[in-house]
Amino acid sequence: MATASRPRMRASWVVTDGLMRHPARLVALGFGIAVVLGTALLLLPVSASGPGGAAFSTALFTATSAVTVTGLVVVDTGSYWSGFGEAVIILLMEVGGIGIMTMASLLGLVVARRLGLRSRMLVQAETRAVDLGTVRHLLAGVLALSITLQLFAWAAVTLRLYFGYGESLATAVYHGLFHAVSAFNSGGFALYPDSLTRFAEDVWVLLPLTLAFMLGALGYPVLLEVRRVRRPRAWSVHTKLTLITFGIIALIGPAIVLLGEQANPQTLGDLGPRGQVLAAVFSGLSAGSAGFNVIDYAHADSATLFATDALMFIGGGSGGTAGGIKVTTVAVLTLAVIAEIRGDDDVEAFGRRLAPATVRQALTVTMIGIMLVTLSAFWLLRFTAGDLDHALFEVVSAFSNSGLSTGITPELPDSARYLLVVLMFVGRVGPLTAATALALRSSRKLYRYPETRPLVG
Repeated sequence: MATASRPRMRASWVVTDGLMRHPARLVALGFGIAVVLGTALLLLPVSASGPGGAAFSTALFTATSAVTVTGLVVVDTGSYWSGFGEAVIILLMEVGGIGIMTMASLLGLVVARRLGLRSRMLVQAETRAVDLGTVRHLLAGVLALSITLQLFAWAAVTLRLYFGYGESLATAVYHGLFHAVSAFNSGGFALYPDSLTRFAEDVWVLLPLTLAFMLGALGYPVLLEVRRVRRPRAWSVHTKLTLITFGIIALIGPAIVLLGEQANPQTLGDLGPRGQVLAAVFSGLSAGSAGFNVIDYAHADSATLFATDALMFIGGGSGGTAGGIKVTTVAVLTLAVIAEIRGDDDVEAFGRRLAPATVRQALTVTMIGIMLVTLSAFWLLRFTAGDLDHALFEVVSAFSNSGLSTGITPELPDSARYLLVVLMFVGRVGPLTAATALALRSSRKLYRYPETRPLVG
């Protein structure tokens, strides 16, 4: 019996050792299991409001979109799914949103503790927000933040729907809960056929949802450090880069939407001045995280669609519920470009020198994202009849887990839907897994090749 048990023990040790050596694999494994379970639940006849239940492609697409907190849909959420199916979507969004915040913070701890002593000291000095001491405190902090923000959004939206729109108390409570969960977790799912277009001029609905998805997109590490460290000058470089870059994008995004769509009667043109500003602000901010529609992107100007592609591709903060390549990645690459233009040997920020490995990791994550989006857009154009503007928009939305749509996704064939499923999954776990794996692979060679300078540009 002892002999027979050895192979199983050996196999178990190999699997465990492999996961410990590459802990980012746990992210992909966890999200994969959630997608499988979510698909199985949505395939149940009780999950659909009509007879016969959902098709496999519909259940898989919806489950993946909910777990990866993307928000792209192939059916109308409010009418196609039953109350049970909508409850499954809520649960999947919670698992996806809180899960990514927890996993990202935990992986930050793992990376810090797997580095050498010198590197660990530098990481602890510059990313205090993820060096929480114990996993228990980290989990408690993420849960407390999630519950607090969702309760606030839930209460605010519920009161507005009940007193402002005459919905019954039960309906207002349920709709408030669903959209609060969707907002904080950057889910992008809505129970109304027009997403949130009917609320384009209602500040009392859009403001609490905006606060929820903006704070969720910033990420727990940044929010924790801002709360614990009162002096901005004492914040870590990571927090400073995140807040500054996030703030710049939060100003540019709404301005682009407002200038591009102000005269378009099919998007912002029919709204009053106050409504135009509110809808433009919400749309510009939602592009990087939540994915709620308050304008019809199917009729948006090509320049607006292209700018929104960029906003979605960038996404939000590391360790947050938003997707994309992250604002810190863009900040690091921008600093590298500035340093190269100036002729500086080092990339610097706030009196600190960025490690060359950090710059290479930022470049790698960005290039992987660009290649995935390019190849996926080519594939979508090859096998569908859509134009480049709309195809690129849907592909970037899927990869960045934004969820904004021009409306072509429900019309796509199953082959194209499966492509977006893969893209949503890779977009959620890929950048995080790649960044962690690159950090853990850092090592020193005992030799260096002679230097050379091929012509560039």
